[in-house]
Parts: sequence; C-alpha cells; structure tokens
Amino acid sequence: MYNNYFKRFFDLLFGIVLFPIISIFIFLMFIIVKLDDKGQVFYKSKRLGKDKKVFNIIKFRSMKVNAPDLRNEDGSTYNSNNDPRITNVGKFIRKTSIDELPQVINVIKGDMSFVGPRPDTVEALNIYEGNQVEKLDVRPGITGYNQAYFRNSISQKEKFQNDVYYVKNISFLFDIKIILKTIQSVLIRENINSEKDGNVGKEY
Repeated sequence: MYNNYFKRFFDLLFGIVLFPIISIFIFLMFIIVKLDDKGQVFYKSKRLGKDKKVFNIIKFRSMKVNAPDLRNEDGSTYNSNNDPRITNVGKFIRKTSIDELPQVINVIKGDMSFVGPRPDTVEALNIYEGNQVEKLDVRPGITGYNQAYFRNSISQKEKFQNDVYYVKNISFLFDIKIILKTIQSVLIRENINSEKDGNVGKEY
C-alpha cells in the first residue's frame, strides 16, 4: 500500500513544499554558471522511468559545454577528482549534490520519486541481465540505496543488483533510512568518485 499510494502522496507534498527553495537555487545557479562559462544552466538527458517510460531528467550542468561522455568498462559513469570535463562550479555542486536539486521538478511531474533506483539512460535496456529490469517497476529516485550507502564505490552490476533489492524491499522505513544516510554521505563527502579508467561512450 505504501508504494502504490502513500509514497506518491509524500513525494508530491514535499516536492511542492521544497519548490520555492529550489527556485532560489535555480536563480543563484543561473547567475553563477553564466559568470563561470556563460553556458546553459541545466543539463537534460533522456532516462528510463517506471515501466520503461522515457523522460527528460533535469540537473544543473556541471560539465563544460560539449564535453565528451565517458564511461567505465562496465557501463558505469566515469568519475574522478581530476576530471578535466568538470567546470569549477561543477566540482562544488557535484560534491554537495546540489546538481541534483532540479530533479524535484521531475518528482512533482511524477517522473521520479525522492527515493528509488537512479534512472538509467535508454541504452541501459541493452545491458540489463536477468531480473535487473525489475528496477523499472518503481519510479527512479533523486537518491536511492546505492547513492546513500555506496555512491560511486561499486560496479554497475552491483548497483543494478542493489536496485532490485530495493524494489523487493521497499517500505516507508527503508526510504527514511536511505534519506538519512544520504544526508550523512553528502555531509562527509563519502564515495563521491570512482577512480577507474574511462572510455568514450554513453553516460550511464
């Protein structure tokens, strides 16, 4: 019952409450980004949502304009403390997860939830194995089990497995634990980057 009714109610309620705060961040980021490199403030990308529905995820842009996509051999996003693609502002908003704040708009629209598996690009349908596609049985989240406890310290395969674990064990208490752990991880800047070598390709 929580997943079918109350979870969406809480998402919409807190999304509406937080939107005025997000609006202030959007205004500030507009000024800061324009002063930094005069590029676009937002980054949009097509992602997989619940039941394979495709939607545009919204983030504050943290990379330089026309930066190439890089990924690790397992398809996971390439992250590094010395990534030359990241802007000066981008380094800060990534470490503090401020770049994810515009996704509250996705939550209000119903594309996402505050807590759930992180949304994959459409191409991820080609690399899911076994029951990994079950992660699409729920709305993707701004944060989730992986982001709270592991962030970028584990492989893509492990992330998919953890996503399925979340789907099978979703509950109000589990979501609260994930939110609290996410806050802790952001404050201590834990497991922000993986130092694996990347190859040019699509971002997952």
